[in-house]
Amino acid sequence: MSAGLTAEEVKSAVLRILGDIAPEADLKSLSPDANFRDQLDLDSMDFLNFVIALHKTFRVEVPEADYPKYASLNGCIEQLTARH
Repeated sequence: MSAGLTAEEVKSAVLRILGDIAPEADLKSLSPDANFRDQLDLDSMDFLNFVIALHKTFRVEVPEADYPKYASLNGCIEQLTARH
């Protein structure tokens, strides 16, 4: 993805990734501030796959110490728009 991503572009990509990882999840009812793992019943492998997909999609390194910053939709938007 190119530099200068909008919040809407990031949101769309994050929701697509979540849909791939948790296809049974109702992403339309996702609370933007709540933890993905709690809302979508993701286990640690699912979340790791999510972080790997973020890395591939946005070409960003996500150190393990920063995982909590990417645990919600708003957190992902904030982190990823700041880095692009």
